Amino acid sequence: MVVGIGIALRGPLDGLSHAEESVNKDLAADRTNTWNSITLVWSHIGNTETVIGVCVIVAAVLLWRTRDWRLAAVPVLAIAMQGLIFLIAAKVVDRNRPPVVKLDPSPPTASFPSGHVGASTGLYVALALIALGIGRAWLRWVTVVVCLTMPLLVAFARLYRGMHHVTDIGAGILNGLVCALLAYAWYRHRTRSREARSPSVTSEAA
Repeated sequence: MVVGIGIALRGPLDGLSHAEESVNKDLAADRTNTWNSITLVWSHIGNTETVIGVCVIVAAVLLWRTRDWRLAAVPVLAIAMQGLIFLIAAKVVDRNRPPVVKLDPSPPTASFPSGHVGASTGLYVALALIALGIGRAWLRWVTVVVCLTMPLLVAFARLYRGMHHVTDIGAGILNGLVCALLAYAWYRHRTRSREARSPSVTSEAA
């Protein structure tokens, strides 16, 4: 799906591809030193080393606290799947970055889809789904809101800093979201299967 969207943007939707550049130009025209500094921090949330570091730490804590390796594997699977899709799509589509001054060094990968947004969405949506199991309501919803906010900050930062088009951001969100949902669905399926195989406790006499 992501690859198909990218190919369409390079073909029949080429007009949309050029029209959306106005968003990047407007953001670039309104840049300030303050927002340059703020978005630098937000952009780093989606950096590969940051995403992997957070994922490893959270997975280790989950494994330690729950002893459930499948639950700990959910964020790992999410970012691994989205990373694979990102690499394939970036290679096939090979889209140029927006024609504005860029505030970040351009990585060797192409503009479509946004790897920063895809990775942060995959990680933090997976963590938000896991957080739904927290017992205390206030802590559960605070954690969910914080997790869902993270990829939005990354998305704005990447647009503001001239690194991606709007559709690159949208494709990154779609990629990360679907991968997070698939990883969590795998966990739920495996958990239900394990519970179904467990011998049920009955009160019948032998």
